[in-house]
Amino acid sequence: MALPQPKLYTTEDIYALPDGTRAELIDGQLYYMAPPNRRHQKLAGMLYRKIADYIDLNNGSCEPYIAPFAVFLNADNRNYVEPDISVICDHNKLTDKGCNGAPDWIIEIVSPGSRRTDYFTKLFKYRT
Repeated sequence: MALPQPKLYTTEDIYALPDGTRAELIDGQLYYMAPPNRRHQKLAGMLYRKIADYIDLNNGSCEPYIAPFAVFLNADNRNYVEPDISVICDHNKLTDKGCNGAPDWIIEIVSPGSRRTDYFTKLFKYRT
């Protein structure tokens, strides 16, 4: 008897989630995300401001984005992540929906509940 195959999700499933539900999609597997706490949001905002100010002061052309901002890591529809901060220098990667391909720089603020996904699953995916 064959083992049942796990359901593979797509970006269509991400967009069909109820409002306010946050999730990421890695290799067709859905990873639900808890709402960030106040400390997480404060740190993300501070880092974003510093990066944006640095780019502006140095007349840079890169663009920083703060989550929620869609990053489609592969050309398929089975990978969708929302790094806490994304910096994209190749404007050809940007669309109205987000970024196609890996950003030039990502920052993940790791919380106890996201440690395994951030340090292993997502890190491996960013590297490939």
